[in-house]
Amino acid sequence: MARVRYARSLRDLEDAKRARRVADEAAVRLLGCRYETDPEAISAVVPRPLEAAPESEVEIVVAVSQAGGETRAGALIGARVEYDGVAAVMPFAMPCDDEAAVLEGRERFGEPRRRAKVELEASEDHVSAGVTRRGVSFLRLGGRRGEAVDFPEWKGTSFSFKAFPSADPTKDFDHDPQLVRSDWRFVAEAAWRVEGGLELWDSPFDPIADLPVRRLVGVTYAEGTVRREARVLRPIPGDWLLPFLHQRDDAPATRGVDV
Repeated sequence: MARVRYARSLRDLEDAKRARRVADEAAVRLLGCRYETDPEAISAVVPRPLEAAPESEVEIVVAVSQAGGETRAGALIGARVEYDGVAAVMPFAMPCDDEAAVLEGRERFGEPRRRAKVELEASEDHVSAGVTRRGVSFLRLGGRRGEAVDFPEWKGTSFSFKAFPSADPTKDFDHDPQLVRSDWRFVAEAAWRVEGGLELWDSPFDPIADLPVRRLVGVTYAEGTVRREARVLRPIPGDWLLPFLHQRDDAPATRGVDV
């Protein structure tokens, strides 16, 4: 009897569904911050129907997670936004060191994940994180680990867009993009304030420095567990997303817009 593995049995499908549920909950170490930037810059990177939050902040989280025997390192870099009365973050860059996580994030949730070298190191008195892609280091975050802080259960939301680029070169999309909402629940085992800073360097592949740091709101290091649930909210017109679709790809020739 022959066997082909380009088709899955019912047992394979059940195993894959179980593994996906496990992957949606993970033990995690994370270093995060928010910083204020120019209102015009942050508004320029947010597609409709989302709106940039009034505080004009960028959120950065660098994390190492463990789930189902897998260890992954990744980062979320996004704009603070509002939609339908919900405060959230919209990632415009999600570097990740694991190919499976990149594909899953892009295909399941429409996230702008790309392969990168992501580092997070923590000692008793210091925490640091950095991201490098295509030979360019463009982000460094960290400093001295300060006093322990209360970090109760935290719930947050992110928005992303599942897109369907057209097979027909005369069209932009085969179907309307879908707005996806992800709800995150983080339970901290311990957390510390970090006394340090954030540095951004220019990269043609990850132009995060186009949103300059005007004021660092705060830096926190935490360890705990995170769980994610997600669903599609609604379709949006393709024209709303088209100027931002390249956020998930390398596009060094992009001229950008003046703000």
